Amino acid sequence: MSGLSVRDIGHRVVVRHRIPGGLTDVIGVLQSWSPDSLVVRHADSGLHEVRAGDVTAAKTIPEMPLRPVDVEQLFLTTALGRPAVETSYVGQWLLRASSGWTGRGNSLLPAGDPGMPVAEALKHAEAFYDERGLPPLALVRLGSPEEAGFRACGWIDARPGQSDVLVMHTTLDHVNASPAYDVLIEEHPGPDWYAAAFDGPVPEPAPTVMEGAPKAVFASITLDGRAVAVGRGSMTGHWLGADAIRVDPSYRRRGLGTALLQGLARWAGPLGGRRTYLEVLEENTAAVTTYRNLGYRSAYRYRYLTRA
Repeated sequence: MSGLSVRDIGHRVVVRHRIPGGLTDVIGVLQSWSPDSLVVRHADSGLHEVRAGDVTAAKTIPEMPLRPVDVEQLFLTTALGRPAVETSYVGQWLLRASSGWTGRGNSLLPAGDPGMPVAEALKHAEAFYDERGLPPLALVRLGSPEEAGFRACGWIDARPGQSDVLVMHTTLDHVNASPAYDVLIEEHPGPDWYAAAFDGPVPEPAPTVMEGAPKAVFASITLDGRAVAVGRGSMTGHWLGADAIRVDPSYRRRGLGTALLQGLARWAGPLGGRRTYLEVLEENTAAVTTYRNLGYRSAYRYRYLTRA
């Protein structure tokens, strides 16, 4: 088949082929290839099969360039994709509490206008967390006006020994290839999913947080009779959020994490997914390298601050 082979599966291609009345092009990710036909997957996960005899020209093409990301929108989108057990507001700032489980579930997200001076808004936030027996935390984008305002009010790093968290993004097209493993996508996670996602007992707030988004699914890969890799996907607008990616240590370096992301991308495409994000500690160099190889790029960094 002119220009393509089985080695090109997973890459973006353009295929010119005959249709009744003339020629047309189909552009997308090469899903499958055989001497008789090929299948191209669009960014919306629609499949287009073309018979070999109809192909007049075919070749690989560069990946789609990333458009500039709206950081303010993405900052809020990450919170909506994984809502906390309890939420409240100070103006447009979001207060989140989840019995202390995870920083994201128990921190102030300063997105938008608090409707009052920063120092006064922070006192409302402190009272919210004091009432729940939780340390006041704020998730702030590094280099943002909010970070400067919080530090001017005496707030300091809550986790000085931890690296920054990278929020990375790419277009769904970059991770739309066919997974190398069978990825099971379920609307509700079972005991096997939670057993693979956590070491030991599942924290009490975890199911409420993980299953609380309006559109969320749970991906898993089973090998040797048990789930050895799991992940979670959520849809907020056209954004697919991928989190809780975890691979059993004895099964790492086999491409299981990549397969999970590809499986989630294929779920999100038909729902209108166009872009995808994830969060990872900058010090987790192996994961960061994997994500960069898939086309993810840094949108911003954040840290947790707390009152002195």
